[in-house]
Amino acid sequence: MLYCGDSFMLGQLTAPKNLCLLRLSAIGDVCHAVAMVQQIQCYYPKIKITWVIGKVEANLLQGLPNVKFVIFDKKAGLKGYKDLRTELSQQKFDVLLHMQVALRASLASLCIKAKIKIGFDSKRAKEGQWLFTNRKIAPQHEPHVLDGFMGFAEAIGVPTESPHWQMPIGDENELWASELLSLKSDKPVAVISPAASKAERNWHCEGYAKTADYLTQLGFQVVICGGPTTLEKLLATEIISFSKCNIINLVGSTNLKQLLAVLKLSHLVIAPDTGPAHMAVTVGTPVIGLYAHSNPHRTGPYLYQNYVVSCYQHTAQEQYKQKLEHLPWGIRVKGNDLMNGITFTQVKEKLLLLIEENYPELIVN
Repeated sequence: MLYCGDSFMLGQLTAPKNLCLLRLSAIGDVCHAVAMVQQIQCYYPKIKITWVIGKVEANLLQGLPNVKFVIFDKKAGLKGYKDLRTELSQQKFDVLLHMQVALRASLASLCIKAKIKIGFDSKRAKEGQWLFTNRKIAPQHEPHVLDGFMGFAEAIGVPTESPHWQMPIGDENELWASELLSLKSDKPVAVISPAASKAERNWHCEGYAKTADYLTQLGFQVVICGGPTTLEKLLATEIISFSKCNIINLVGSTNLKQLLAVLKLSHLVIAPDTGPAHMAVTVGTPVIGLYAHSNPHRTGPYLYQNYVVSCYQHTAQEQYKQKLEHLPWGIRVKGNDLMNGITFTQVKEKLLLLIEENYPELIVN
């Protein structure tokens, strides 16, 4: 049911025929949103969906079945808003799902004509998002980001279920990844995606290197993936220098769809709070998430919470001098060395659990 003001509206919206979705970033969040979009499409197979999205994120999702993407360039300043208004000037939507609380997204929503504009509930409609919408989703108790997005599907009458994804990888990208990995090794593949958008969320090089060596001992071929930034390249180089095994370095060598194909063909992924961890979830590859700054129950790999290694609870309670249950849901912790609270022993235990539950044939007695 929709939530309006302080009370629920009785009944559901009439099935929308023409829907606009506003979610610009980031990679992990748009991966969550895909699950919601595809559940809407299953329930309303004739619905027309337009997605206003960021440029980088569009590169990953381009080709998503029956979705038209309109790119909003946040770096273009005022021109970005003018271009968006021009692009959508001839369209009026039944519903806008305003799924991003950042002020720049709310300003972008002014360029979108829609009878009904649905935003987050009052508790989560930060940065004044409530000023730009005329409906709210129902409140939720401590949801994962993906579950929060599913609230938008429920608001338009879609009964939600366990998420599933059909990602637009492309045969050419899967073939490229398959040939690349088979040429390098015939072993099962373990991917380390070590770099988050902020350096403080990265685990230390020694830990990644020790994990790579251990994975090699278990019979895996280790691959390091990441983007083309200087930080990511330097981090990969340091990890390789600390390790004693042969690591395939793909950092800066793949586009997003090629990376998605590599993740799909891999057996497991190890990553901090970063986009590739959520990309791996969409293609069914188990993920060991490493967390210290954000609550993994809110932002962790959705289907693989049982493999998360986290010191978030300890760091949050230490920093705010309160028990976690007394702190706002999803509150972030700050500090440059918090990830040092994660130990190799903890990662090793989760690795063995993941292998036992997903690839028992790889266990050597």
